[in-house]
Amino acid sequence: MVHVHGVRAQELSSRSVGIALDRLVAVPVDVGKPKAMAMVCDFTGRRLAAPFEFRQDRTGLAELLQRVRAVLPADVALVRVGVEACGHYHRPVVASGMLPDDWQLVELNPAWVTAQRKVNGTARRKTDPIDLIAIADLLLAGRGYEVAAGDEPLLELCAWVAHRRRRVHVRSGLKNQLLGQVDRCFPGLAGAVSDVLGTKVGRLVVAEFADPDRLAKLGVGRFRAYAARRDVRVNVTIAERLVAAARQALPLPEAAVARQVLDADLQLLADFDAQVAAADARISALIPATRYAVLTSGPGWGEVRVGAYGAAVGDPARWASHAKIYRAAGLNPAQYESAGRRRDSGISREGSVELRRALLDLGVGLWHRDPAARDYAAALRERGKPGGIIATALARRANKIAFAMVRDQTLYEPTVWRQED
Repeated sequence: MVHVHGVRAQELSSRSVGIALDRLVAVPVDVGKPKAMAMVCDFTGRRLAAPFEFRQDRTGLAELLQRVRAVLPADVALVRVGVEACGHYHRPVVASGMLPDDWQLVELNPAWVTAQRKVNGTARRKTDPIDLIAIADLLLAGRGYEVAAGDEPLLELCAWVAHRRRRVHVRSGLKNQLLGQVDRCFPGLAGAVSDVLGTKVGRLVVAEFADPDRLAKLGVGRFRAYAARRDVRVNVTIAERLVAAARQALPLPEAAVARQVLDADLQLLADFDAQVAAADARISALIPATRYAVLTSGPGWGEVRVGAYGAAVGDPARWASHAKIYRAAGLNPAQYESAGRRRDSGISREGSVELRRALLDLGVGLWHRDPAARDYAAALRERGKPGGIIATALARRANKIAFAMVRDQTLYEPTVWRQED
């Protein structure tokens, strides 16, 4: 069996087959924030241009083109430019469209560059020239992904998913702070309702009855009528608990100030809620225009879950198999090491955090809504597996199903996946 990396290297190197090595030129690029560094060499390893810096703007890229062209052989057959993927910092080089169309633009995984530095004996030293040498070695070996034209709906989806993730993260922190203010305004409220900010009645009490005296004077019947006029149904038991908590609440000297801060935080929370809802609506509108639309036919896989998975995976053509995505998520067991402390029994957690969360979330949706997945989870629990291991196993199952559905553009069919594990 030919290794996947070998197949990719053959595909990437198809344009250079049968051509003399001195007619093939590699341009490794190590990007930074405002600047990047590049050098030029041919495929024999001979350096044509020493490392030089250029700015990541129009003038800088024009300088890069000029300096590369100045040292190209007259009979050059291929120019392969390799850029290490570095968050969003490499985007001006790979996505601006300023590089010539006949040059081969390749994107390299940062983990490969790190591993190559280790092979070169410079793992603990990270400087731009050393990174350039590692990138050049990878280019000569045919490693990397050839950059294709951007998928506009997918690019927009990635942006909205990232925006939503940031807003949800900030909103969670705000809720924690807000609950602290609620405890100063209305001591004992958290014991009367299961989720203060996650239920309509809890939100109503926080917004309208931060002063417990008002709720105590209103009473059960009038409180339920007040809530009903605002489309919030409150059963008698919960209303009685809330009124009783209001009557038993101890007054605090800082309650008045806490209520003022609470009002400001509630306005900010409403703004975050609106932004998250707008992001959800835009994600739902973009999903049908991407290859990930088929995933919404899966059990428990709504647009938000599917959008997070699609944004984390990106162009599905980049991945040779579902196993590569699973490995990139860092959910594989850590590698066994023969010396030192053994860590081979735990999850590695090396890789993309967003991808890992997306796979785990897909697994949760499958676990809750798919009978076969529930049976599989129950079998694992009977074998004594803890919840974390079960969630990871369901993430692996969900990723395998999702990858096949996107690759073949087929809807979810329960009978096909009933025997998967």
